[in-house]
Amino acid sequence: MVTCRHRSGRTGRRSPTALRAPSPLAALSLLLASLLSSLCLFLAPPAAAHDAKRPTHPERDWLGSTLRDHERPGPGTPPPPQFASVEGVDVSSHNGNVSWSSLWNSGNRFAYVKATEGTSYTNPSFAQQYNGSYGVGMIRGAYHFALPDNSGGAAQAAYFAGHGGGWSQDGRTLPGVLDMEYNPYGPTCYGMSASALVRWIADFFATYKARTGRDAGIYTSTGWWKQCTGNYGGFGSTHPLWVPRYGSSAGELPAGWGYYTFWQYTDTGPAVGDHNRFNGAYSRLQALADG
Repeated sequence: MVTCRHRSGRTGRRSPTALRAPSPLAALSLLLASLLSSLCLFLAPPAAAHDAKRPTHPERDWLGSTLRDHERPGPGTPPPPQFASVEGVDVSSHNGNVSWSSLWNSGNRFAYVKATEGTSYTNPSFAQQYNGSYGVGMIRGAYHFALPDNSGGAAQAAYFAGHGGGWSQDGRTLPGVLDMEYNPYGPTCYGMSASALVRWIADFFATYKARTGRDAGIYTSTGWWKQCTGNYGGFGSTHPLWVPRYGSSAGELPAGWGYYTFWQYTDTGPAVGDHNRFNGAYSRLQALADG
């Protein structure tokens, strides 16, 4: 049996004895040791790579949590809306127990709550957040933080729909949202080509609709969409867009969408950080919930 040991890697000045020519027996021992070392290097397992199937910090992943590391916030703050709009928030486990009554009293009328990530994580604060927002009168919905290099789009849609991301025709439940943003665990585009990511998203959408009867919305920034999907324009006619841009306007939209449905305009707002506007009157938000 071959036993491999790690060398310490220490270097230093050799003693005079070490500089002498080795005896034939010592030379043979050195040759055998060298062969054994080479064999150990050959047999050694490769260095452990990141296991994308085991997220290391899903509690730090939420709508827009990767945005500031990749995109500069826009200048200024959003002006008062010129057209009908509805204020709302989005939350995840990092917000803990949320004071929904305070948010309601300050004018927020809808909430989206992180339900899942990948195919192994569920938000431990989901019940308090999802049911709490509903309890004070808000229209609520759930979202899924995508990890396309973790598993297929269909598998993640099924997991989402089965762990809080479903839809009910009660007039106050919004369709689920797919959160597609910069990879918090590795390569920006998850090591996937633009066409592969588009297929992944399409698989998610198809499975979600089959499970719930609704077309899911999508949260994504224009910068990520251009870089990672090649600015694909095929989803805009069916799937509501939620665009993040922290500043005075929503700015340029991804290809395929002529308008946004939701705009995340700040991540530093009162109480929970992430604040949003629905692009339309309250009756239109109700219509989106009704399906």
